[in-house]
Amino acid sequence: MSVFDRLDSTNTKLWSLVDDGIECPTAAIALQQTAGKGQWGHSWVSQPGGLYLSVGLNLDLEIANYPHLVMATAWGIATVLRHYKLPVTIKWSNDLILDRRKLGGVKIETRNNKGRLTKGIIGVGINWCNNVPKPGINLQSYYQDKEIERISCLEELTAIASYGILLGYEYYLAFGIENLLAKYLAICNSIGKQVEFNGCLGEVIGVNEQGKLKVKMRSPGASSIVELAPGQISLGYS
Repeated sequence: MSVFDRLDSTNTKLWSLVDDGIECPTAAIALQQTAGKGQWGHSWVSQPGGLYLSVGLNLDLEIANYPHLVMATAWGIATVLRHYKLPVTIKWSNDLILDRRKLGGVKIETRNNKGRLTKGIIGVGINWCNNVPKPGINLQSYYQDKEIERISCLEELTAIASYGILLGYEYYLAFGIENLLAKYLAICNSIGKQVEFNGCLGEVIGVNEQGKLKVKMRSPGASSIVELAPGQISLGYS
């Protein structure tokens, strides 16, 4: 594991280390990022005091199974945090939610060869004591009025997130997408959410094995189910 005071992006740095021959699994941590990566080209605000971690893994997955990696790692991190008495849920597809606000997120980049994913870097940002924009929350503010056992420091949070990534991926490899999806849905807070798509109202009823959101659309006298990939719809925050 490599630790840096300041980086543009832990994902970018870790790819550089992998290209230089470092073996996976490996990790890179930055105390601050100047160009953190979010989903769909968005930046991730990375002020000092947050966790900015990237974990590199050797993969052997069909390219079409990329969404399985997304669900596995988000579920793994959320599950380990929940063991620490934090009621973390997942907002489809990979945002970590605490008290209806964004605690963190996952950004995955992969490389492939001959139709299979061979390398993956899982970037994780979790708010610890850093200033966060709305609709964010950090763990220190959540803990203020709670009489619960606390994660003690940023180093412990790093270990928890790293373990969660490995837990999720190894669970998926051992038990398959059907079992993983059931566990993912059990802590996905997007189920039942009312949404609008193409001018029509609908309700989120699930997520399929390809990681697509299942929405039951309603119109006078009829209903239909559409399946939407990440990027086709934004669920927002309560």
